[in-house]
Amino acid sequence: MDFLNYICINIYSIVILICIYIYALKQHEKELTEYKIFLTLVQVTIIMLVFDIFGRFDGKPHTIYSVINFLGNFVIFMFGPVIPSLWILYAYYEIFHKIAVKSKITYLIIAVNAINFFLVLLSQSLQLYYYIDTDNIYHRGNLYWLSVLLMVVLMAVALIMVVENRNDIEKKKYFSLLFFPIPPTICAILQMLFYGLAINLSSVSISLLVVFINIQNHGMNIDYLTGAYNRKKLDIYMKEKISCCNENNSFAAILIDMDDFKFINDTFGHIAGDDALETSVKLIKSCLRKKDFLARFGGDEFCIVLELENINDLESTIRKINKRLEMYNKNSNKQYRLGFSMGYAVYDYNSHMNVEEFQKHIDILMYEEKRINKEMNR
Repeated sequence: MDFLNYICINIYSIVILICIYIYALKQHEKELTEYKIFLTLVQVTIIMLVFDIFGRFDGKPHTIYSVINFLGNFVIFMFGPVIPSLWILYAYYEIFHKIAVKSKITYLIIAVNAINFFLVLLSQSLQLYYYIDTDNIYHRGNLYWLSVLLMVVLMAVALIMVVENRNDIEKKKYFSLLFFPIPPTICAILQMLFYGLAINLSSVSISLLVVFINIQNHGMNIDYLTGAYNRKKLDIYMKEKISCCNENNSFAAILIDMDDFKFINDTFGHIAGDDALETSVKLIKSCLRKKDFLARFGGDEFCIVLELENINDLESTIRKINKRLEMYNKNSNKQYRLGFSMGYAVYDYNSHMNVEEFQKHIDILMYEEKRINKEMNR
């Protein structure tokens, strides 16, 4: 593949990534750790693609070409493991969210990058990874394969982590996280086997595009604080469920309001209030199936949409949530207790209620339970 073709492929990849980056900056999830890592991934890949072009300026020794060629290859090899390292972190936070990265993963990333750093420095005199001859022509060194292996190892770690936690990942996210390492790994191996082929970084831009479409762009429908779906997505989803209803196929919904949430905020502060919201979502999710839908309806209210047609099954879910709530309060060391008031119903196809009417229906039922709970606690 000649120099001009490489420039065209890299510039095309850079344009795609710039478009992703500009669009991503408009989203509301930029404060999330995984979102910051994704933006950094895009930035690093753009920079690497630029230096990859620099590393193609072979020939014409004793000119500016020599400086550009040296700089391009030095940066590409020095920062080669950075992209897979960032990917491990991104995958980790997509799976575990706010849980700090495990020390063994941190040590692995540091170790691989440190090894690569010293090998690149040694390559300048010992020609380990690569060398540039007196005619300004790039050549692979005897340990070139090791530079590829280090990146493949990091990608493999990310892949194993995703597979091991597949039961805790949404289906759409799972396949995107699973897909990301595949093109770069395949291209890295092909690049090692066929001298002169350099498509690894371009394959990363494809992986990032898939991730953005299926995960990051998906974040527009996610509530920033709790990780549940937002109100907009809820209305769309419930409208779809109603449109698919018939006499033999319906669904159920539960509207949950947190009891005394204002008291928690006013007494213990907004940080405690945020923690109570996040804890409530985790607690509710632990009682649901993968196919069930949970959204933040408003301030301290949440709505669950379930593929249930039987009121007994729906009440069984209510009991499960209440039991889980009771166990949490019993074992919690927090200064406050969590409490839920819930309104719930199976959608009646013959009622012909629209989304707003059905939501109002379960809202009334929820406030009736809240009234009863207050009277019992007097």
